[in-house]
Amino acid sequence: MNTRPEILRVDHATLSYGKTVVLRDVSLSVRAGEVLGLIGPNGAGKSSLLRVLAGLQPPDEGSVQMEGANLADKAALWRAHRIAFLPQEAETLPPMAVRELVSLGRIPFGKGQSDEDRLAVEEALLQTRTLEFAHRAVTALSGGERARVLLSRALAVRAPVLLADEPIAALDPAHALSVMNLFRDLSRKGAAIVVVLHDLALASRFCDRVALLKDGAPVSVGLPADVLTDDMVSHVYGVSVQRVCSAVIPWNLV
Repeated sequence: MNTRPEILRVDHATLSYGKTVVLRDVSLSVRAGEVLGLIGPNGAGKSSLLRVLAGLQPPDEGSVQMEGANLADKAALWRAHRIAFLPQEAETLPPMAVRELVSLGRIPFGKGQSDEDRLAVEEALLQTRTLEFAHRAVTALSGGERARVLLSRALAVRAPVLLADEPIAALDPAHALSVMNLFRDLSRKGAAIVVVLHDLALASRFCDRVALLKDGAPVSVGLPADVLTDDMVSHVYGVSVQRVCSAVIPWNLV
């Protein structure tokens, strides 16, 4: 069980876009050294909650605290040093080299390229298995390769908190497993990882806790085995559940 301190917390957050309520009185905490999965059907509020946690979208009501400080009171640079954010939306990327794009993750730390900056970029490329095409134009890569490069840019920040919105959606099974293993390794070193997932099998295996959202609010938060019961999955997703031992599920990297 994770006994590390709470690093990020949202209290009673409510958020609406026009007349559409996307978050309803959400309270949730994230601890250092854990992988917290945000799961739930489309439109449940997962991406909106992630943006609120990142300080990119202030809630209409409620607050977000990081390290005991109110996130709304902190400058963007303060947040950029402490929170790395990987959005779900595809970016229009410039035709620049992969290494150059990943180095943009170091912008919050100054304009120069220090030894620490270069080491952070190199390490991020290695972690996502993108070092082999570091000198290629990012626009020449496949969708899955670009997704890993964007994750590299977030990792290069070396922030204590990483918020990732569907980072494995475009990845094949081997790279999806690699990314989830990476998140688990980072958490074991003390990072707090919050990741939006649709793959319930991977959420069950790699997340220390999951928050199951429906209609803008968590209906259950806890250990995956406690949250992802047959009745709860059926209630939230509107599907029946079968646990099939003979199903083909990619399990480990070879």
